[in-house]
Amino acid sequence: MPRILQADVDEVKSRTNIADIVGERVSLKSAGVGSMKGLCPFHDEKSPSFHVRPQVGYYHCFGCGASGDVYSFLREMDHVSFTEAVERLAARVGYTLHYEDGGPAPETSGRSRLYAANTAAAEFFRGQLLSPEAESARAFLGQRGFDAGAAAHFGVGYAPRGWDGMLKALSAQGFTRDELTAAGLVSAGQRGVYDRFRGRVVWPIRDVTGQTIGFGARKLYDDDQGPKYLNTPETPIYKKAQVLYGLDLAKRDISRGDPKRVVVVEGYTDVMACHLAGVTTAIATCGTAFGAEHIKLLRRVMGDDSAAGEVVFTFDGDEAGQKAALRAFTEDDRFNAQTFVAVAPDGLDPCDLRLQRGDQAVRGLMSAKVPMFEFVIDRKIASFDLGTAEGRVGALRAAAPIVAEIRDVLLRPEYERILARRLGMDPTDVHAEVRRHERQRRQGGSGAHEQRSTAPAAGARPGAPDAPASVPVPVMTLATLPRTGDAPLERDALMGALQYGHQLDAELLQRAMTMPFAVPALDAVREAIAQISDRQRPGWALQAVDAVREPYRGLGGELLMAAFPARDEQGARASATDLCRRLIVRGLEREKHELLGAIQRLPADSDGARSIARRIVEIDAERQRFIEN
Repeated sequence: MPRILQADVDEVKSRTNIADIVGERVSLKSAGVGSMKGLCPFHDEKSPSFHVRPQVGYYHCFGCGASGDVYSFLREMDHVSFTEAVERLAARVGYTLHYEDGGPAPETSGRSRLYAANTAAAEFFRGQLLSPEAESARAFLGQRGFDAGAAAHFGVGYAPRGWDGMLKALSAQGFTRDELTAAGLVSAGQRGVYDRFRGRVVWPIRDVTGQTIGFGARKLYDDDQGPKYLNTPETPIYKKAQVLYGLDLAKRDISRGDPKRVVVVEGYTDVMACHLAGVTTAIATCGTAFGAEHIKLLRRVMGDDSAAGEVVFTFDGDEAGQKAALRAFTEDDRFNAQTFVAVAPDGLDPCDLRLQRGDQAVRGLMSAKVPMFEFVIDRKIASFDLGTAEGRVGALRAAAPIVAEIRDVLLRPEYERILARRLGMDPTDVHAEVRRHERQRRQGGSGAHEQRSTAPAAGARPGAPDAPASVPVPVMTLATLPRTGDAPLERDALMGALQYGHQLDAELLQRAMTMPFAVPALDAVREAIAQISDRQRPGWALQAVDAVREPYRGLGGELLMAAFPARDEQGARASATDLCRRLIVRGLEREKHELLGAIQRLPADSDGARSIARRIVEIDAERQRFIEN
């Protein structure tokens, strides 16, 4: 594939705000001057350690060490090639790329083609919803309270009943059968390749950035022998365990809510009904149970670093709905947010509730929510006869493990009292049973910890003979830097240089970066900065970090991303300038100290002594100028 001109790669990066790209997947908030932070998308965490510095176009996670620019972020998140990442961002900013051979942009392949195919299919389905054949689809939507405007808002379409209507339409646009198969849009059988979705209402499923990655379709006709709902199969871009329908529309209101609230419903029409009724933070899973990957995705969007958020699950009142609630409960402690359950009157789902009782009833559903723990406890004890001693004891034994799972030391006693009231038992007996289950849980956790602690070190080969012990190279981080001596000055000066070097006097910064440092790890970063000739060019700081020799490159990334101690941009520039002057003054003082020692070893009337004396006078004058400025 032809290479994109490096000048174009740099230009696209300079026109792209990395915070906009990251912010489509991670809820970011201010973390000091020029820095933003959120929950890391590359590892599971509950407190945000992922920082983005838009001014330098760089991200770094202080938890897992992931770092890079906007291209590496897209490559890691979307599993695209470097070329595809550049092309995607170029299309976003409206920039025409040029290639080294001077030819036109080549046809991309792989994941980009799958995105393009799904987008084209979504347009095809939307167009078909207006066709005469789609009368049954329009009637289906109308019966559920969705007009043409609602269908357009959610991109709802119709898949015609023929075998290859979509196949022919997309083939005419240049998509191959292999590409359509890989995208999950067509299937292969005895009759050859045919449309996967036929005679159905179709909902486009989009990722958090709004790109169509798959579809969900409901059958309309009695002669359709397929399942009631049919989804896109697993593809390179569609993983149902990692997708939430409606999140692209809900994410803005989720991240801006006070409190931040997510409403988890069970189907596409429920999401539509909630949004149209004013509950615009509703989302749903796509043909699979709500699980750990969904929680990770939601927490990044919520910025779930406090207990102020809410996750409300709506379930049918039937047995299947109760089982769904219990499954969700098993993942509850992965949230920092408070979790609730809302069950509509008469077991209606949000779509039917809106039809029968109006938008206000759907909004009122949020007022009827109960805490997840309370809901699960009630379901656990519902099958016991609380009129008998045996029934009460059995209910206590069933519910006590649930209360023992509550980590909040203030909340657990409240639920012990609630359970005691539900059972009509002495709170002391309830407390004792809860403590017993807590001890069992801790003992099990301790054993697991002891087992993990005996695992071989990373990289060791099971059964391999013991290798000679080697001294590991220490990995220096901001947290392990010395706190005394020269380290604080050198650390802060490097932070200022990397983050604001393009705004500082070039000669002043260059001279400061030629002064040797006392801390070897920081000196390695200084050397890399000193080697950069043009600090006005976008991305120079990233180039400097990449040039830091190992094992100190990670420290360079941390210095680039760490919160610089300043109140605003102007203060940051002034502080960074002052730090450069202090480095220079320190260097001059060191030079003077060495010269004073050298002059003692020379005859007072020698040429060498006179030359050193003149240099000492120059140093004093120069030092004074830097101090006064």
